[in-house]
Amino acid sequence: MLTRAKPAAAERPKRFYKTAEPGPVDGGFGVLLDGRAVRAPSGARLALPTAALAALAAGEWAAQGEHIVLPDMPVTRLAFTAVDRTPHARDAIAIEIAGRAGADALCYFADGPESLVELETARWGPLLDWAAEALGLELVRVSGLMHRPQPEASLQRVEALALALPDFALTGLVNAAGLYGSAVLAFALERGRLGGEEALELSRLDEAFQEARWGVDAEAAARTAHMRRDAAVLEQWFAALRSN
Repeated sequence: MLTRAKPAAAERPKRFYKTAEPGPVDGGFGVLLDGRAVRAPSGARLALPTAALAALAAGEWAAQGEHIVLPDMPVTRLAFTAVDRTPHARDAIAIEIAGRAGADALCYFADGPESLVELETARWGPLLDWAAEALGLELVRVSGLMHRPQPEASLQRVEALALALPDFALTGLVNAAGLYGSAVLAFALERGRLGGEEALELSRLDEAFQEARWGVDAEAAARTAHMRRDAAVLEQWFAALRSN
């Protein structure tokens, strides 16, 4: 996911530029380091589809200190993926997102206690209704944890929706689907139906319910904090893509 361990200090390249600013690049928008365009690892110029997204990436480069720490630059890393990898893996990415829909977290309602079932029904039900109305995506609702296959037509619909997206949106979508364990929540974030934090809270409704009853250990708290940071980045990513 977006949160990654930081490399040892000896492995961090030194900052070689004074200024980092967004600017025009190859018919799009890029990050200019002392006036020169950033390139993706493949060597291609990093051309972003909106000025807002370029501004987010440029802010990450400007915030670097003596060394460049790529794990601290999630927008830049997503952009590198969108430029170098996504165009060559669109079908596989769409299938991965459909796989998330096939076991979508929002479809697995608890069979007890009653208070949790009521909470899930109140919070998840409207999102599944939205998916049916806005996306044409009908998913089967299940009580309990036993897996139940989703209709093949629904999975094909998810693939079609994913493949209709440009590379940058598709890159964000597959990361969101992985973060939330839910294609529905990923599409809701991509379309501005939900914010990143709200989608995360919905994805971990069961976990939060249990934490309220039994408490939270340090490892779980750290994992949730990482997920919140990723959710915030993805919200910014999609908002910037919708800005033009």
